[in-house]
Amino acid sequence: MADERALDEVVTFTSDLIRIDTTNRGGGDCRERPAAEYAAARLAEAGLEPVLLERTPGRTNVVARLEGTDPSADALLVHGHLDVVPAEAADWSVHPFSGEVRDGVVWGRGAVDMKNMDAMILAVVRAWAREGVRPRRDVVIAFTADEEASAEDGSGFLADRHAHLFEGCTEGISESGAFTFHDGDGRQLYPIAAGERGTAWLKLTARGRAGHGSKVNRENAVTRLAAAITRIGEHEWPLRLTPTVRAALTELAAVYGIETDLTDVDALLDKLGTAGKLVESTVRNSANPTMLDAGYKINVIPGEAVAHVDGRYLSGAEDEFRATMDLLTGPDVDWEFQHREVALQAPVDSPTFARMRAAVEEFAPEGHVVPYCMSGGTDAKQFSRLGITGYGFAPLKLPQGFDYQALFHGVDERVPVEALHFGVHVLDRFLRTA
Repeated sequence: MADERALDEVVTFTSDLIRIDTTNRGGGDCRERPAAEYAAARLAEAGLEPVLLERTPGRTNVVARLEGTDPSADALLVHGHLDVVPAEAADWSVHPFSGEVRDGVVWGRGAVDMKNMDAMILAVVRAWAREGVRPRRDVVIAFTADEEASAEDGSGFLADRHAHLFEGCTEGISESGAFTFHDGDGRQLYPIAAGERGTAWLKLTARGRAGHGSKVNRENAVTRLAAAITRIGEHEWPLRLTPTVRAALTELAAVYGIETDLTDVDALLDKLGTAGKLVESTVRNSANPTMLDAGYKINVIPGEAVAHVDGRYLSGAEDEFRATMDLLTGPDVDWEFQHREVALQAPVDSPTFARMRAAVEEFAPEGHVVPYCMSGGTDAKQFSRLGITGYGFAPLKLPQGFDYQALFHGVDERVPVEALHFGVHVLDRFLRTA
């Protein structure tokens, strides 16, 4: 079990990393290097030999390998990103980059997404160095840049240009799994991610005839675009169940003593109540209009109007997504991918998933571990190019009423100190047996 120093360090590291502003505004506007240097220094102090890698100056990644005792075993990738989304200080109770520890809680941008996990990794590795622990299999540690945008300067760059650093890795773990989900009826669920929907960020362009705002215009680009995004926003996507989602529904139904009727999934989700929220966003593809840009003066009809759509598709359903977008945009609106990444599937009957389950159950015996599919995506998409199967496993034990998922990219992001301690214990337990 991790020592007391590791429990102190995970809090210190989380706070320190939060204070290093690594806001990723997109378009290359970010500088992760100070956080990368901090993480690399902590690894070096534990006897590792981290390398710092950049595609673009200041957009720094860190990779280190901890050798295991069994050279014939496949290696495990443990990764976390260093960048965070923007935060408007005026909206927060504390400054988002203060890293303040108050009343047993660490506050700041990145507290749950995902400098907490970065800190857990550092704390565990350093505890092992003090104890002389070596894992069974090689553990490759990666702290990445640019996850909150395209990952071109981060995991994408590492996978494409530095694949040799991940030699032997067949599986990986990262964010968004093994956290406490309170169902409101006294049950505690611990969902472990074994899949991700694919990413399809789209740019829609409508073209028409520019003209005076007072004149009749049957080729108004704004009208054409508005009609298309209305169709997209109102579209009812058909049900599509992946193996991970089927497993999630089956295990959740067992927890609640409900018959697993996959012929009427919407009814099953209703019966699951609050727990259905873990699954409801991953039983279908989705497309949500998010941005609009048209015109430059109120009395001028522009010749072009642009919209952006956040699309997500399930494993095996990309062709359906493309065909549906062709249909919904119609003949007067073109669409293209601004960013596209694959959907992922990971087996829930693997030895690795069983070990993750066991690690959580050891420290949260009252909990129910279930698989689930992420509605969004992580760096696991890029690392999948190297044949690495990704799981979401960043353990946190959270109190009743703590809305973990709402704090991702939300105001007053924070993480309880006790949750970090739990995470260190569970991560330590899993990695020792992995």
